[in-house]
Amino acid sequence: MSTVYLDHAATTPMADVAVEAMTAQLRAVGNASSLHASGRRARRVVEESRESIAQALGCRPGEVIFTSGGTEADNLALKGLYWSRRAEDSGRHRILSTAVEHHAVLDPLHWLGEHEGATIAEVPVDASGRLDGDALRTLLAEEPASVGLVTAMWANNEVGTTQPLPDVVAAAEEHGVPVHTDAVQAVGSLPVDFAAAGVDTLALSSHKLGGPLGVGALLARRELLLTPLVHGGGQERDVRSGTLDVPAIAGFAAAVEEAVKHQAEEAERLRGLRRRLVDGVRREVPDAVLNGPPAEDEEGLPGIAHFSFPGCEGDSLLMLLDANGVECSTGSACAAGVPQPSHVLLAMGRDEEGARSSLRFSLGHPSTAADVDALVAALGPCVERARAARA
Repeated sequence: MSTVYLDHAATTPMADVAVEAMTAQLRAVGNASSLHASGRRARRVVEESRESIAQALGCRPGEVIFTSGGTEADNLALKGLYWSRRAEDSGRHRILSTAVEHHAVLDPLHWLGEHEGATIAEVPVDASGRLDGDALRTLLAEEPASVGLVTAMWANNEVGTTQPLPDVVAAAEEHGVPVHTDAVQAVGSLPVDFAAAGVDTLALSSHKLGGPLGVGALLARRELLLTPLVHGGGQERDVRSGTLDVPAIAGFAAAVEEAVKHQAEEAERLRGLRRRLVDGVRREVPDAVLNGPPAEDEEGLPGIAHFSFPGCEGDSLLMLLDANGVECSTGSACAAGVPQPSHVLLAMGRDEEGARSSLRFSLGHPSTAADVDALVAALGPCVERARAARA
């Protein structure tokens, strides 16, 4: 039985160009911080990769800070900005966020609240997961001098909804407040231009767009002050010390360039597959509920379709599909082995039962119509068995 992989939002296979770029560097010796010829060669690879990423994403090369991935990039932006802003003005203790952020954002914010005196205010979202702009402006206007930063993800990793970043930036700019965005799911799937977006920091991750695991970047305006998380050799503008992973960075840059180059046509292809998937699911399971953007939406992530299946436990349905060769994910996180309802769906107004009955199907560059059809063929019987088991 062949396996159909529909979990590309978790990680997607490396693109051929990324594999080639990375493997070309694996046998080469040289620390990019060394001054001898091998070190200079390694440094040249890093800087050329930095320039390639900057050109693809509309920023200056000096604004690309390499990290171990999206989680570190989010932590560096949130903690680094918060600490720097508090050092300038101890009254800036508030951080405005949405309740639908990835845990790479929510958990650092929770930590800052518990250990660093931060006050976290959540901006509500509507039934599709889109933040309320009026509520954001109200929160900013309440005590503008106390706001250290605003964070709003570019596109949601569970349901695919995009946030109105131009409105967020405009509202924050009125009060001189910097904006961070987690764009881990957006880069390569949607047009992303750092300078045009007007945000101050942006997180991205290599393995979400066809690059290797374990590498990512924070785009940060050159004049922005960030307090480092890691101290050591002073690499990456002295805000992210550590020996640079030259092969991974080379693969990362190749993947970004390839994904951005083909973004428009790939998005159109994936939107067609998503419509096919949504139509097939609704045909096989008429009472399935599509969460997030509607099927015809052209602004959300093109490759994500998130459904609730009434009468099912999402984990059980996932395992039944897995046994039938279809791999996807639930819309929930697990803590200590105990399934938790998706915080994203709860913030969108779903009840706990609906949140627990959800699955995310995410498409990627290798996905085909045959993959979608295999899911649709397996889904009906699996839903029947999941409902029977629960009953």
